[in-house]
Amino acid sequence: MAEMSETTSGGTAKDAFGGPFLYAPAPESRAVVDLAPSYGLFIDGEFTEAADGQVFKTLSPSTEEVLSEVARAGAEDVDRAVKAARRAFGPWSALPGAERAKYLFRIARIIQERSRELAVLETLDNGKPIKETRDSDLPLVAAHFFYYAGWADKLAHAGFGPDPRPLGVAAQVIPWNFPLLMLAWKIAPALAAGNTVVLKPAETTPLSALFFADICRSAGLPKGVVNILPGYGDAGAALTAHPDVDKVAFTGSTAVGKEIARTVAGTRKKLTLELGGKGANIVFDDAPLDQAVEGIVSGIFFNQGQVCCAGSRLLVQESVAEEVVDALKRRLTTLRLGDPLDKNTDIGAINSAEQLARISELTDAGEAEGAERWSAPCELPSTGHWFAPTVFTHVTQAHRIAREEIFGPVLSVLTFRTPAEAVAKANNTPYGLSAGIWSEKGSRILAVAEKLRAGVVWANSFNKFDPTSPFGGYKESGHGREGGRHGLEAYLDVR
Repeated sequence: MAEMSETTSGGTAKDAFGGPFLYAPAPESRAVVDLAPSYGLFIDGEFTEAADGQVFKTLSPSTEEVLSEVARAGAEDVDRAVKAARRAFGPWSALPGAERAKYLFRIARIIQERSRELAVLETLDNGKPIKETRDSDLPLVAAHFFYYAGWADKLAHAGFGPDPRPLGVAAQVIPWNFPLLMLAWKIAPALAAGNTVVLKPAETTPLSALFFADICRSAGLPKGVVNILPGYGDAGAALTAHPDVDKVAFTGSTAVGKEIARTVAGTRKKLTLELGGKGANIVFDDAPLDQAVEGIVSGIFFNQGQVCCAGSRLLVQESVAEEVVDALKRRLTTLRLGDPLDKNTDIGAINSAEQLARISELTDAGEAEGAERWSAPCELPSTGHWFAPTVFTHVTQAHRIAREEIFGPVLSVLTFRTPAEAVAKANNTPYGLSAGIWSEKGSRILAVAEKLRAGVVWANSFNKFDPTSPFGGYKESGHGREGGRHGLEAYLDVR
């Protein structure tokens, strides 16, 4: 693990004896997670082998060690799970909303009780720092189940008519960057509305979904209401194309989202897509710059930049661009990269070798196209998948790094002179998921936000989430909303 000293604008911080101040290792214990050597599919309330006996291994991104062996779902398993969900749908949807709420409340409480275990598990399987899974992911996971538990007996008052009905069986496919949180975003509103679920987690991060299956059993959830199918893209394709599925929800890449949209087109299935992004973080000359730098760091380096709404394009007003970039570079030298289970770690591992190759290919393209690359000085561990926090300056809108989603800890810096130019550059993207605005003038923030084609716009902050607030995008960032009252609509027949 690489350790870096804390620095200030005056240089390296000193301890009482005049030496550099270094952080001692503070690793979280792996002993809180009891990993089995193998896991099955979760269908109709039971763990079972895949019909064809296929399995795959899930690895730790930070060490490349095998964590466990997991059953790999195929088309026959998908059919079994959908049939189980269909059988469970009648009794589950017939329950009074207050009864469904009890199950959701139980799930939320068990998640809270097991939060330390689940945070360590998520860090092991995903590679993100423990302080992110512990302080951000798990509290939000529990909050989503609590929130939608509160809606379960109030659907008639949600604004979707006096008697909204559940859709039926929901097929849900989630990504690897926030495995348990994306599960909560989808399963909680689906169950509150009276639907049953078949969920496929990403192949690189199946473990937390399988632990959630155990939580469902602990909560006494009726068999078949939630089914978990670890597997690869073929399982996801079979699930979204299954004729007895009523609703498809997908979070992931724009390319796969388009493929799913083509599959669902012409059917009765309801569809929501939450896809890629190339968010703009706009810093005006009157912004609180120290605060803005922290927001920039949070916007792009949280979860190693593997966030669909990451602020991967920094648009900074020309008059303060040099000052902001200098302050940002100083701040990045204080980030600590290394063991994700260390509570001091800020930058963890990239999720997979495939994703690391994608990040490397695009950053190499940025250099080849003439942008100036700067990476924070740090020693990368010898095993695992790692990438140093990187900033590109002298970037134009023609550069690939300004147009394509990198999904890594890489920031592209562009400048602007006027608010109109900032808006034009921010909107010059096929995506439209998120944006941030930094200014001391509320009127300027509101005027610019109104012109941005982004589903979420943060003011003097970034990456702030709440289960009561809807989330989603425009253009190639998808359609539909998750979270809040809007998130219920995707799981109700409101015609």
